[in-house]
Amino acid sequence: MSGNLGMEQLIPIVNKLQDAFASLGVPLSLDLPQIAVVGSQSAGKSSVLENFVGRDFLPRGSGIVTRRPLVLQLINSKIEYAEFLHAKGRQFTDFDLVRKEIEAETDRATGTNKGISPLPINLRVYSPHVLNLTLIDLPGMTKVPVGDQPADIEMQIRSMLMEFITKESCLILAVSPANSDLANSDALKIAKELDLMDQGTDARDILENKTLPLRRGYIGVVNRSQRDIEGRKDIRAALAAERKFFLSHPSYRHMADRMGTPFLQRQLNAQLTNHIRDTLPALRNRLQSQLLSMEKDVEEYKNFRPDDPSRKTKAMMQKILKVLELKLTQWNCLMEFDERELRREISYALKNIHELVYLPPDMAFEAIVKKQIEK
Repeated sequence: MSGNLGMEQLIPIVNKLQDAFASLGVPLSLDLPQIAVVGSQSAGKSSVLENFVGRDFLPRGSGIVTRRPLVLQLINSKIEYAEFLHAKGRQFTDFDLVRKEIEAETDRATGTNKGISPLPINLRVYSPHVLNLTLIDLPGMTKVPVGDQPADIEMQIRSMLMEFITKESCLILAVSPANSDLANSDALKIAKELDLMDQGTDARDILENKTLPLRRGYIGVVNRSQRDIEGRKDIRAALAAERKFFLSHPSYRHMADRMGTPFLQRQLNAQLTNHIRDTLPALRNRLQSQLLSMEKDVEEYKNFRPDDPSRKTKAMMQKILKVLELKLTQWNCLMEFDERELRREISYALKNIHELVYLPPDMAFEAIVKKQIEK
């Protein structure tokens, strides 16, 4: 499968961690190794992902279609079906229904106002045609609000993308339309939209990593055209045509074995597997640190029954005490005693006590303390 003997289970292990953290519904400061798929609108991200799966299953349309991150877990299996983390146990064999469920689940978090949400949708696809691989499909960059899109949508998307891609554990698959002027584009920086490749444009220098060199280089793929997509052209036939294109094209046939969707999928599988292997020691340390912290909490509360009201009371009191300690520290810094005035007030109080005119000693003390508290 991955070609990395003994490491085939690394990606499934991280998948389980992703599912576990998503199911908890609480933010954990733990960055898991992952691949983020980024690019401008109409760059071809959806087509690349559908080519991997061999099925049409992603929402399409005008404007911003991907409005929530989609965690796509591909799992090599003898049978083909899909399942969502939010609908576990329900197996989808009709991939048109997968698309409708993505749309419905997106609307549940964003409403129908075409907004975006950082809350991910977790989709797992089992298929004999895929390699073990996990990708996070992020909203495409946009320059101009479309229709009823919020005016600040570009800023919202950029902020969401940066949350993912600035993590050290994140690899980036930047999807860009082929363009000979790639060096002057922001596609690889998750920013601006590129023009589609014109008929006859030669992307050889780009694919040979000469135009804008990248450490991991470039891999060319041939996506279906918009007409192909609308006509529901078979993806398997499209992949066969892609292979033929690279083998027969005079500019690309010398590197045809390093081009195409199958090669891209193999490379991503190997890159992610190696990346997980390299980051496992630090990941293990972070997990152990969090586990020790949680064990301390468990030790503190183990003598309380789950329904014991005193458990909640104790937790509440601890929070209150922490706040009070902070406030008292602030008050001690802010309070400025006028020592002469305080001595004068105490003197008057003592005199009144001695002459039995006003207050008994405890009430006199209370009156002086209240004044100081008010200050």
